[in-house]
Amino acid sequence: MPHRLVVSSLLCSLIPSLLLVGCKAPPEPQTATPVAAPPAETASVKPGINQDFLDPALDVTKYEQRFEGESREVFSQRARIAALLPLRPGMAVADVGAGTGLYTFLFAPKVGAEGRVYGVDIAPKFVEHITKAAAERQLPQVVAQLCSERSVELPAASVDLVFVCDTYHHFEYPQATLASIRDALRPGGELVILDFIREPGVSREWILDHVRAGEAVVTQEVVAAGFELVRREETPFLRENYVLRFRRR
Repeated sequence: MPHRLVVSSLLCSLIPSLLLVGCKAPPEPQTATPVAAPPAETASVKPGINQDFLDPALDVTKYEQRFEGESREVFSQRARIAALLPLRPGMAVADVGAGTGLYTFLFAPKVGAEGRVYGVDIAPKFVEHITKAAAERQLPQVVAQLCSERSVELPAASVDLVFVCDTYHHFEYPQATLASIRDALRPGGELVILDFIREPGVSREWILDHVRAGEAVVTQEVVAAGFELVRREETPFLRENYVLRFRRR
């Protein structure tokens, strides 16, 4: 075989190997691991706990006296509790379990006319009361929102912070409700839960009977719903309640 043909033949046989050595296959695309959805509840975790609030004849005045009395520490310490929240002008906040609007109306001047405060409640009478009171006080940034037993019924990515005061133990379907809260929060948004300390031998009998879960269980449920615990707030001014701050993952 002529020398020129031998060289050509060798080059042809080496070219595929050289190409394989010099060219690496593109890396496999990396797919973000989604947050595992917690199992949906098929039954209420506390049947009937909201029955009184769904009564068409609910007496708002009676609950104003109950919720807004000095003997209730979340009322007497309301200014200190509100100071724990990073409220600023223009912010959108949801007061979930707003009741008579105690914190809803406390938050309104803090977010200002450019902000928004959703007073969210399952009781139609409370929603009517907040709507009327907001108009009387000329607070257009306050919006009353009727929620359901499974959802806070807020638009997706509509709020920066959700505040739940003595209401988490009223969530009949906590995982479903927490999922709706997570959806309503903007990226990096926070969920602040204030609820009763439930410890046998420490808490009052009413709390032990009425409140379904203690702090550890609440934390587990919220983390399972796609949140991370930021911290437990220092609240020496509260005797019967704790405050937990979470961030949307």
